Amino acid sequence: MKYEKALIYDKRTFFQYYFSLLKKNHLVFFSFYFQKDYNPQIIKIFLFFFFFSVHFTTNALFFDDSTMHKIYKDDGKFNFLYQIPQIFYSSLISNLVNSLILYLSLSEKEIIDLKSERNNKNIDNKVNKTYKILKIKFILFFIISFTILFIFACYIICFCGVYSNTQIHLIKDTVYSFVLSLIYPFGTYLIPCLFRIIALRAKNKDKNYIYSFSQFIEDI
Repeated sequence: MKYEKALIYDKRTFFQYYFSLLKKNHLVFFSFYFQKDYNPQIIKIFLFFFFFSVHFTTNALFFDDSTMHKIYKDDGKFNFLYQIPQIFYSSLISNLVNSLILYLSLSEKEIIDLKSERNNKNIDNKVNKTYKILKIKFILFFIISFTILFIFACYIICFCGVYSNTQIHLIKDTVYSFVLSLIYPFGTYLIPCLFRIIALRAKNKDKNYIYSFSQFIEDI
């Protein structure tokens, strides 16, 4: 909603809005919390496992000669402090890749735009246009995602076959980076909530720029 409408209709508390963000954007809630939205549930579940595979492969890409040497010096023991930069960077890169896949796989934005159409004369054209857009997006989504999964599978099979002694380290790095990507949204989602509540609770009702900023942060 725009700021003027939100002032009238959005009466949610801070925590109600915060929980709505979690349901909408957090990977676990988004994939397994069965809610009424305009995204196919089977695709949302698929995305959870796809994102894990992205983390798994990204972590494998960070195992270079220096990492192998460190594992050798530590007699194969897992050095968490040494692996922190790798865990952080792999989590960041994985989220960037996931953003592209999310854009291609979700249909909610287009359907909401269609429902908001008030001109009945243009509704047929709008429906046809939305159908074509979603068709193209889903075709690209399946082609790109399955191509990526095939490449990932080939790389991981080769990596684990050549570096069999690093498999435990790879699994641990993947779990840590994946869990990190699931934890930090609980903190980052507080930011748009805070700015939105400030804008909607302003006495003079003139904080449109703060409200817009909260929407921008929410969409990042």
